[in-house]
Amino acid sequence: MDLSEKPGVVMTGQTVLQAASLAKDYGEGFGLSPLDLEVTEGELVLLVGHNGSGKSTLLGLAAGLLEATEGEALIVGSPADSVAARIGRSYLPDQPILYDDLTLWEHIAYNAALHNTPDWEDAAVDQLEAFRLMDRVDDLPAKFSRGMRQKAAIVIGLVRPFQLLLIDEPFLGIDATGQDTLVDILKTLATNGIAVVVSTHHSNITDIATRCVGLRDGELVYDGAPDAETIRKIVNG
Repeated sequence: MDLSEKPGVVMTGQTVLQAASLAKDYGEGFGLSPLDLEVTEGELVLLVGHNGSGKSTLLGLAAGLLEATEGEALIVGSPADSVAARIGRSYLPDQPILYDDLTLWEHIAYNAALHNTPDWEDAAVDQLEAFRLMDRVDDLPAKFSRGMRQKAAIVIGLVRPFQLLLIDEPFLGIDATGQDTLVDILKTLATNGIAVVVSTHHSNITDIATRCVGLRDGELVYDGAPDAETIRKIVNG
């Protein structure tokens, strides 16, 4: 399948994420073997693999949180640990990071201010309503359930501008309505030219993804069209 012909996605070819011989060795073998990969704007990449396959390692390297053993990760041409990369990238880890003493709205406002985001309030309210969190904006998300914390972290992470979204296991603990909302949001981001890389074992993204990247034991084993049977084989080994 020609990914450039995926309905609703405009592919201009600008590389947003580039991994060049990118590798991470934790001392007991490679968590990620040398990998070459490019993701362009408007792509919605489904990252799949069994637990320990290297998915979180790849996202951590691209997020600038891990130091590569070999090679490099570039975000819009800048090293992943640079200020320019942080400006161009939003990263949502599998475990939400929330402050104990800030309300949900204060979290959102803080992240918007940190990234000099103009006129963010209306968009934040729209997403809060979509995730059914509007009545909890004055509460401390540190005390939320696992699913509510996940949804809160998504809203917080999306309030700022970015060209690349890295999101790790976002569906864990989220109710069916919240999952559908997230799928719609990711589809809209990609349609608007944002590059999205989402690591998940859930099938929710398969129908809207433009591409699937599969890892097994730190090795790239698949890079092609999203296909439910292929994904099943990669995840189950």
